[in-house]
Amino acid sequence: MNRPLLFLDVDGPLNPYAAKAERRPAGYTTIRVPVFSRRPLRVWLNPDHGPALLRLGYELVWATTWTAEANVWIAPVVGLPELPYVDFGTGLFAERPDGVHWKTEAIVAYTGGRPFAWVDDEQSAADGRYVSTHHPGSALLHHVNPRIGLREDDFAALREFAAAPSG
Repeated sequence: MNRPLLFLDVDGPLNPYAAKAERRPAGYTTIRVPVFSRRPLRVWLNPDHGPALLRLGYELVWATTWTAEANVWIAPVVGLPELPYVDFGTGLFAERPDGVHWKTEAIVAYTGGRPFAWVDDEQSAADGRYVSTHHPGSALLHHVNPRIGLREDDFAALREFAAAPSG
């Protein structure tokens, strides 16, 4: 039996980038990621998130602009192994006239019809409509507040979906 897929965004769910800049959330650590022609990017990560995600019973996949770099910078800090990632190709940041997020079509294609959950801070009703129209399996599009990141209620929702007969 295949486990459901869990697509992970970094900025928002794992890195609460929208939190007050001077107030690192409790339990988080700070890393500085070098980026071209700018000062290093500040990223807050919670080392407890990786083990908690691994206990959920999903097959984890990065669904983030970090792509393979998530395995370099994010996974070691949060305690995750190297994970596959969705290759967004030329769709990266491409705006769609129907309002569907630029990640959605690639995520649905990646699933091959398998049940999945997707944690992100940028989903909308248009994404839900796209998934229900184009994905034959069960799906959970779970919005995470980018000011606070993943919390226990988010993990509870993911556990519940994974435990459902179709999840």
